[in-house]
Amino acid sequence: MAIKFSEDIVPLADVKVNPGKIIRRTRESHRPILLTSRGRGVAVMQSLEDFELAEEEKAFMRAVVDGLSDLDNDRQVDLDTAKKRLGL
Repeated sequence: MAIKFSEDIVPLADVKVNPGKIIRRTRESHRPILLTSRGRGVAVMQSLEDFELAEEEKAFMRAVVDGLSDLDNDRQVDLDTAKKRLGL
């Protein structure tokens, strides 16, 4: 999902003129759009689908890091204990 500077930087004025075109571009390209005002970046627009996927991936990676931290700090239990705690 690399940004293409020739396509993915859009002034806010363009969004006001034709927001549907910009939104369609984010859905089709699966790339975020950098919105600018007076030449400075002010916001990022992306499709809802891509946002939700990124949030799921972020939550998964946090869980992996937490799990690895638990292993590093000897905070693990055996399978039988885990099953008991989960009522399985």
